[in-house]
This record gives sequence, structure tokens and C-alpha cells, in this order.
Amino acid sequence: MGNGKVIALYITISCIAFVISKIIISILCYKRWKRRHISIDQDSYSGGKMVMFRPSKLKALKRDTFLKKTLKLSNKDVIGCGGYGVVYKLTIDETTSFAVKRLNRGSADRDRGFERELEAMGDIKHRNIVTLYGYFTSPHYNLLIYELMPNGSLDSYLHGKLKDKKQLDWATRYKIALGAAKGIAYLHHDCIPHIIHRDIKSSNILLDENSEARVSDFGLATFMEPDKTHVSTMVAGTFGYLAPEYFDTGKATAKGDVYSFGVVLLELLTGKKPMDETFLEEGTKLVTWVKSVVHEKREEYVLDRRLEHCQIDEVNCVFSIALMCLETEPFKRPTMAEVASMLEKAKLSKE
Repeated sequence: MGNGKVIALYITISCIAFVISKIIISILCYKRWKRRHISIDQDSYSGGKMVMFRPSKLKALKRDTFLKKTLKLSNKDVIGCGGYGVVYKLTIDETTSFAVKRLNRGSADRDRGFERELEAMGDIKHRNIVTLYGYFTSPHYNLLIYELMPNGSLDSYLHGKLKDKKQLDWATRYKIALGAAKGIAYLHHDCIPHIIHRDIKSSNILLDENSEARVSDFGLATFMEPDKTHVSTMVAGTFGYLAPEYFDTGKATAKGDVYSFGVVLLELLTGKKPMDETFLEEGTKLVTWVKSVVHEKREEYVLDRRLEHCQIDEVNCVFSIALMCLETEPFKRPTMAEVASMLEKAKLSKE
């Protein structure tokens, strides 16, 4: 073997050893970081266990206090509900409140959803994702402890109890669309492993004190392995938001999330529910109704009448992005990273 080959082999081995050592050091540092940032309070008597991912944020939350407060929760404390549990507002003191989701045990599917939600959210930190502070588990029920979103859900402003009390102007709706897109794009592209949400809808987009969008509810979240484009599990999602291919394959995909987000964009534009009663009476739904009107170039006909002083260029841009997300063929839809980029560029071009 010539000297050149020996030198090249030596350099190759050195580089591989360097990379491996860096990986090992990174893993050790991560485990040390994880130990510092997870607090576990085990009660051997009741079998309950409280795990806190960010103890510094939960100094005011002790297990005994938490359990006593939780036992006093009633219907008046309910702030949301869904297929995987009821969400309560838990007030610890005058300055400390949390959102607590209660999941009853006994269902294997529900417990798997609980574990998925923990795995998906425990280490996630993003301005457009609701923070999971910790959880409590016992033989009888599970509790997830979330950051409280003071302005509730997008659904409540568009279709629910806040519909007539507080109007969302166009600038706020655009900000919500962009924030939600960034949050979902983070799940799809930046998390390891990547995460498919599987239940993107307006009630799972929460608003903080500044009306910034926070994506929530990962009870149906599914992990995407690097070599997989889909994961087939239980039937999940919400009618009106599901991509058409889901009914044929039953497989959740990232492009299915894109389709669901397109429906949310239509909600922001039209102010109508995906399965509005008027659509059901006519045998159609929001997506097909909007597509037919846009095809006739009458976009202004579907725009929410509550919207005033809109930037018509931005409105048309969001309409076009929504229709791209709602393409019948999944491969024709953009990725969520592309959707977020298009919304960002459209906003910047107007400033």
C-alpha cells in the first residue's frame, strides 16, 4: 500500500472516530440535561406519579396541592373537550393557572394516545406549540399539565361562544394562519422523529394573550420514521378536515395535515364551519363550495362578511395557498414548510 493510501486511510479513520466521539458526547450531555430538567415525584401509597419536564416553571405546583385542586374541579372549570379528554382550568393561586387535560384509564388506545402525547410534546419548545409542563399518572386516570392559553381556541372565535363578542380582524387572522403554519411545519420538519398531528382543526389552534397561534392536542399524533411516508393506525381525525385519500387508505400522512390546514385557512377566510348546516342541506361541504365559487372567480362572495378593511392582495394570496393545500392529489400539495414560507413572504411583501 502506497504512502498516499495509508495517509488517506488514516485521515478517514480519524474523521470517523471524531464524529463518533462527538455523537457520544452529545448523547451524554443530552441525558445530563434531561436529568436536570425532569422532576419525578412518586407516591408509592396511591401509585400516583407526577413528572415535570420543566421544574423551574412549576415551583408553585406541588403534588399534594395539585391533587387537592384537581379533585375540586367541576363543570364550571371546563375550558375544552375532545375525543381524548376534558380540559379544565386549574388555578393554583392568584398568579398561577394551568390547563389540565384528564384522560380516564382503562382503554388501551387512550393510554397509547397519552404516551404519544407525552413523547411528542415533552421536549418540544416552539413559540407556536402549546407547552406541556408535565403530567400525573395513576391507576385510575392520567392528567396532562399544559400552559394555559388565555384566549381559548380559534374555533370559539369563528364559530363558538366568542363569535359575537369579539371579532377577529384580517390582520389577526393572517397572524394566526402564519403562526399555526409555522407550528405544524416545526412538527413535520424539525422534530426528530418528525410528527404528524393527524387532527389539525380550528379547535386545536389556541391563542395566547397576544392572539399568537399555538398548535395543541397531540393525542392523535403519530411519529414519522425517516424511511416512512405514513403510519397506519386507528381511524382518527375530524370529518370535514380529513383529506380524501384518508378514506381510501386509512393512512395518516404529512400531506393529510396539509389538507386539514387548508380547511382551517378556508375557515379564517369564510368564517364558516367545514360541515356547516347549510352545506349539509345542499349535500356539499365547505371545501367543494369554495372551490366552485373560486372557479367562477367570485371569491368575494365567500369572504366572511364580518371582515372589514381587508388587504385584498393578502386575501387572494391566502385563497390560492388554501387551494394548493386542498389539491385532491397529495403530491400536488405543498409541504407545511413551503406553506409557512409562502405566507411569510406574502406578509413581508406588503410591509
